Amino acid sequence: MRLMAINTLEQAKEAIRQVGCDEAGVGLMAPKALFRVVKLEMVSFKAANILKQEMLSIGGEAALHRGVINHTVETTDVILMGTVAHYRRLIRKLRAQPFGLRNMAEELHQLILSSLKE
Repeated sequence: MRLMAINTLEQAKEAIRQVGCDEAGVGLMAPKALFRVVKLEMVSFKAANILKQEMLSIGGEAALHRGVINHTVETTDVILMGTVAHYRRLIRKLRAQPFGLRNMAEELHQLILSSLKE
């Protein structure tokens, strides 16, 4: 038993292929092998609440200031935690949301895409 360091989509695909997985499964599973942590800064409490709810609904996580829940802060930094598969689902959901989340979805999309090329 050992931990694996998988940082790129190609590394994930290769690792999955090496165990003999069907090629169709490789494409489906590889994004689930890539965990990413993203920090957002100065997010409105409204947008932060939606981010938290959406990440939890898809199996990811979002850490934010405790004052968001009772609106004792106007803005918060947010740390998103999830797989590339989680982010793909989140981005689709955010594109339909208000409070600047549509634009955030596009920035997040570019950030996640660039992380796959490293």
